Amino acid sequence: MEGELMRVVRYWLEGEITNFIKVWLTAYASLSYCYFSAKVLPKGGAARLAAFLPVVCLFLLLPLQLHSVHLIGTTGFFLAWLSTFKLLLFAFDKGPLSTPLISLPRFIAVASLPIVLQQKSKSQGKLNQKSFLNYAIKAVLFALIIKTYDYEDRIHRRIIVVLYCFHIYLCLEIMLAVAAAAARWLLSAELEPQFNEPYLSTSLQDFWGRRWNLMVTRMLRPTVYFPVLDWSTGIVGRDWAQLPAVMSTFVVSGMMHELIFYYFGRVRPTWEITWFFVLHGACVVVEIAVKKAVGCRWRLPRFVGTAMTAGFVFSTGMWLFFPQFLRCKADERGLAEIAAAGAFVKDVVRAMVNS
Repeated sequence: MEGELMRVVRYWLEGEITNFIKVWLTAYASLSYCYFSAKVLPKGGAARLAAFLPVVCLFLLLPLQLHSVHLIGTTGFFLAWLSTFKLLLFAFDKGPLSTPLISLPRFIAVASLPIVLQQKSKSQGKLNQKSFLNYAIKAVLFALIIKTYDYEDRIHRRIIVVLYCFHIYLCLEIMLAVAAAAARWLLSAELEPQFNEPYLSTSLQDFWGRRWNLMVTRMLRPTVYFPVLDWSTGIVGRDWAQLPAVMSTFVVSGMMHELIFYYFGRVRPTWEITWFFVLHGACVVVEIAVKKAVGCRWRLPRFVGTAMTAGFVFSTGMWLFFPQFLRCKADERGLAEIAAAGAFVKDVVRAMVNS
């Protein structure tokens, strides 16, 4: 049965690569349209927003043309989430796409990849060697996790779910690092990191705000957090306006994750993913309120905060997040795709050696 699944996956992956290329060529053409239309439309006006909305709707639909878990994940995250948010900001002359005199290649790269361009510095050049070693270690760990799945039938199911947690984190780290390296090579620019060692988080606020998937954080702040903050300041005052702004940000993040999971399974949402983020948002709100109340008079030891944060993220993830991941069989399909890709590479290498 497993061999039959492998053959099926390898068969349709060939056509899937063609669909993937078509989807991204469509995205590049659409972004080029946005780039040139912005040259003739007034900045920050309704005309620019109206011109961009068809592209935003298109980007929400493009991932539905794909079926591979890995290709859906990258395309859904890059186009349906990050690109749409960046285009909406650009419509109001805000965000990274509003950089003056930005060229078309840089515009497309910033719009379609999880990157933020910044100036090079000597310290960053020295940091690259350390980062390379860091990513090399994570690549080895990722390969070991993939190999461990060969013995999945001998390992307790909860341990497998924990491995999925590390699998997703390492996969995101490596995927975003590859995207950043490609942009660095093509655009000759240093790029901000996408993760900041989230396993060292001392609180949920530290985890979500300063360490986990920083590109999403940078997009949610100007599109959701700051507008809600400005609106709520006039209602509850500046001191407490942060709380509804944080909660709104988590709700929007939950809805976007729900969309990504719909791309994976194409089944009716059950909303556990949204509730996962609502729960974490509520906990972050409580954390902020407690910090405002006690100030710096009392603080947990660092190792206690790190252990409690990791335990809460893992436990709530296994309760609300990963069951939906398994429900759409993203794990089985993803592993079959990795095995099929590995078999394809072996075939290519064997053919080259024989020739």
